[in-house]
Amino acid sequence: MFKFWGNQEQQEQARPQDVNPAQSWYPPSVVTSPSSSRPATPTSSSSSSHSLQRPTERPLSPSPAEAAAIITLLKDKSVDELRKLLSDKDAYHQFLLSLDQVKIQNNIRDELCKETLQLARENLEKEPRIMELRNQCRIIRTTELAAAQEKLNELEKQKEELLRSCSPASILQRLQEAMNKTEEESDAFHRQFLEKEMDLGAFVQKYKKLRTTYHKRALIHLAAKASPTG
Repeated sequence: MFKFWGNQEQQEQARPQDVNPAQSWYPPSVVTSPSSSRPATPTSSSSSSHSLQRPTERPLSPSPAEAAAIITLLKDKSVDELRKLLSDKDAYHQFLLSLDQVKIQNNIRDELCKETLQLARENLEKEPRIMELRNQCRIIRTTELAAAQEKLNELEKQKEELLRSCSPASILQRLQEAMNKTEEESDAFHRQFLEKEMDLGAFVQKYKKLRTTYHKRALIHLAAKASPTG
């Protein structure tokens, strides 16, 4: 009978997987015989090493749709073309660049590069304006800011003085000084009256007014000292 598909030796020579591992740039696990690509029976050592493998170490795999598209492209290639992909890195690189998924990724990368370059150019164009603003800020810090800080310090001092003058202790002290002054004035009028330097009518009017003021201040002073805030 005729053998339509050739003998066994021709079929084995036509397999693209039978590439010498030493002549291929792929890892040996990729260019080995088809039997090596079959899933091996899991042993205790292999299962333990697989369970210890971290998820971040697992290689990224294409989606089923992407894998089907790649397989469709590979099915249309001859045995020599497939052997060339296995042995020639440049040919594999060109085939990789011809994939739609890779083209999309390259287009996205190129767009990002263009946008980054555009942003860099815009930033460089703004550099003179930035330098100008920095110089203005430096001038403000050395001139206007210094004057404003000095004015602020002066106002802070005035505030502290006002707070001290309005404190309960300060008010009591000023009230005591006013009482002492009123006491001295009333004593002076009394001496003038005794020395016949003032008539009775004028003395009574002024003396009564001074003593009334004195006792009012004395009562206020006493009430302030007796209050909790005093």
